[in-house]
Amino acid sequence: MYCLLIGNLIRFIDYLKLKKSTNYYCLNRNDVSSTSALTTPKPNIHTKPWYQRLTLLDGVLLAAICVFAGWLYYRSAVGINYHWRWEHAFTLIFIPPSQGSIPYFFQGLIATLRLSLWSMVLALSFGTLLGVARHSKIAFFKTPALIFIQLVRNIPPLVFVFIFYFFVSNQLIPLLGLESILREHNGDINAVQEFLFGPANLWENLASGVICIGLLSSAYIAEVIRAGLEGIPKGQWEAADSLGLSALSKYRFVVGPQVLTAITPPLAGQTISLVKDTSIVSLISIQEMTFVGTEMANSSGLIFEIWLIVGAVYFALCFALSRLFKVIEQRSSAYLNHQ
Repeated sequence: MYCLLIGNLIRFIDYLKLKKSTNYYCLNRNDVSSTSALTTPKPNIHTKPWYQRLTLLDGVLLAAICVFAGWLYYRSAVGINYHWRWEHAFTLIFIPPSQGSIPYFFQGLIATLRLSLWSMVLALSFGTLLGVARHSKIAFFKTPALIFIQLVRNIPPLVFVFIFYFFVSNQLIPLLGLESILREHNGDINAVQEFLFGPANLWENLASGVICIGLLSSAYIAEVIRAGLEGIPKGQWEAADSLGLSALSKYRFVVGPQVLTAITPPLAGQTISLVKDTSIVSLISIQEMTFVGTEMANSSGLIFEIWLIVGAVYFALCFALSRLFKVIEQRSSAYLNHQ
C-alpha cells in the first residue's frame, strides 16, 4: 500500500513539472510573438503610387469633376459669346499715368497692402486686450469687452462700416484734434511717411478705413484669444502661480506659447478675412484695389478680365498669409515639444 501511495505521489509531481514546463513554453512563445509583432515594421501605405491609394469615392468625385469641367468647356464654346481681351487688360494694368508715377492698379494694390497692414496691427493689439479682458473674472473689465464684442458681431459689416465711417469723419477726428494732421496737412512729407501712410491728402481716408476694419476684426480676434486662454488646463495656471511667477512672466513663458499654438489656425482664418474685408471700404471712397478695379472695369469694358485679375491678386495675398501662419504654427509646436 505504501508503494502504491509513493507511486501516485511521484506521478503527481511529474504531472506538475510537465504542466509548469508547458506553461513556461507557451508564455515564452507568446512573448516572442508579441515582441516580433512589435518589432516587425508595418507596411507604409504612402509608398504606393497615388492612383493605387484612391478609393471608390475618390474615383466618383474625380469623374464628376471631369464631367462638369467638360460640360463647362462645351457650354463656353457654344453658349457664351464673349471675346476675351487679356492683352488689352494687362496693357491697361501696366500703363503708367500721365504724371509718370506707378500704374493706377498698383496704386490700389499698395493701398490695399497698407490698409491691411495697419488694420492687422490695430485688430491684433486691441483684439488681444479684449480677449484678455473677456477672460478676466473682474466685471469692470469683462462687461465692457463683452458689450463691444456682441455689438460688433451682431451688426452686418457693411452697416458697421457706414456708421463708423461717418462717426469717425464727423465726430472722432474733430474731437481728437486731428483735423490739422489728417485734413489740413499742407507741408511736405518724407519718403518714409509716404511709404507707410501714403499721400497726405488721403490720410483721413486711410485712418477711417483702418479704424473701421481694425475694430470690426478685433471683436472676432478677441473671441479667438478668449477661447485659447480658456483651453489652457487649470493645472498650468496653478503651476505658474506656485512658482511665484509674475503675471507678465506667466503669460510669456507658460500661457503664451500654448495659446499661440492653439489659436494659430483660427487666427489665420480671421486675418485672411480681414484682408478680404478691406474690399468693403471701397464703398466709402477709399481707393484700394477693389475701388480701382471697379473704375478700370467700368471705363474699359473689360469686366471679366479685370475682375479675374483682381480676384487672382486677392488669392495670392491670402494664400501667402496662410503659408506664413502655417510656418508660425509649426515653429510654435516645435517650441512646445522641446520644452
